[in-house]
Amino acid sequence: MLFDLAALDAQNAYKLLVSTVVPRPIAWITTQDVDGSVNAAPFSFFNAVSGNPPVVAIGIGGRAPGDVKDTGGNIRRTGEFVVNLVSDALAEKMNVTAIDFEKSVNELSEAGLTTAPSAKVRPPCIAESPVSLECERLVIVEVGIDRAVVLGKVLAIQIKDEFVLDPARCYVDTPKLDLIGRMHGAGWYSRTRDRFDLPRIAVADWPQRKAAE
Repeated sequence: MLFDLAALDAQNAYKLLVSTVVPRPIAWITTQDVDGSVNAAPFSFFNAVSGNPPVVAIGIGGRAPGDVKDTGGNIRRTGEFVVNLVSDALAEKMNVTAIDFEKSVNELSEAGLTTAPSAKVRPPCIAESPVSLECERLVIVEVGIDRAVVLGKVLAIQIKDEFVLDPARCYVDTPKLDLIGRMHGAGWYSRTRDRFDLPRIAVADWPQRKAAE
């Protein structure tokens, strides 16, 4: 069935996207406003989009036209943010920080979370997160009256020691991170425990592989 998004309203287009583009990694973003207040919120329109330079992209929506939520506003004003990744053990606490609290409410405190200093940017990391990407804003692309895509350059990555296999070779125990991803509907998520190995095929090997198949 063909869905012409030009003929659909925004809500239905959104439903089709989030029901099919899955699982999506979760950017649990911490920002710090100019007054020093810290905000935390999760976003699932997120991924790494470049390795050199290291760049991540996050889609940030608002509650109303002209509103890009506290996270978007803080990034606009300060140019800095931290993307914390979400393990299965932190799913419930992440969900608490997704509540639409007033700006004066500290989401991390409400969720029983603590912060740790960042090395390169002012916003803190979420201390409980297994991985934190310290980022500076590269550009903000406006894609709608209340939507923006933020491209951020990753300046530093903090990974808890227990997940690092070989620091010199930058080997990480990825399965042990036990990260979760966003699925469809109002509250479905997935775990990353179901994996299979499918190495890429070298072009020189393909004729023999093709003949065998």
